[in-house]
Amino acid sequence: MTEIQRHEEGQINPALLVVLIGLIVAGVWIWKRLSADTQDYIIDQALPMAAVGLVIAALLFIPVRAVLRHRAKSQERARLLTLFERETVQDKKLETAFALLEMNGYRVEGLEPTVSALKELFAITLQRALGDKQHRIRGMAASHLGALQDLSVVPLLVKALEDDHAYVRSCAALGLGRLRATETRERLKTVMEQDWDQTVRSRAREALERMRE
Repeated sequence: MTEIQRHEEGQINPALLVVLIGLIVAGVWIWKRLSADTQDYIIDQALPMAAVGLVIAALLFIPVRAVLRHRAKSQERARLLTLFERETVQDKKLETAFALLEMNGYRVEGLEPTVSALKELFAITLQRALGDKQHRIRGMAASHLGALQDLSVVPLLVKALEDDHAYVRSCAALGLGRLRATETRERLKTVMEQDWDQTVRSRAREALERMRE
């Protein structure tokens, strides 16, 4: 937080406090000038009715908010799908593909028509993004491949468990866990027990736990 933001908060908070105190004082002043019958009516009827109204409003707000969030998510997914389909620059297309799956909660629901193209893009990236500086791209491709729920990519992910970079190996284990590729249990057990990197061992263990669910 910057000094300007802290200064602004320091100015806003006292103002809100003054307003709140003013409302309380005004409320007490008005309450004391009401007749006893009016006060009884407010206590016995108006307050309970207001409480019921607030409860109803809260109950209505929850499903409405869920609908609005679902609509916003659908619109964003449609936007990213359009961008993915239209993009011709490989790096931008890959960036959009990552964003698409992340926005969709690493699920394929709603992405079915694009799964094949996503798989091809991630698989090519995992195989061709070679070199020390591209290990993060390889790792992201590996983890996102697992989210596509296509067991044909299992051999690629198993091979990625032998990558020189621990990040790629950990992402490959994550991808296998997302796939629940039970045929790789023994390989993952070996990684969990023998890999020198703690994160890779943890990801392998998490993958095995997913397979038991």
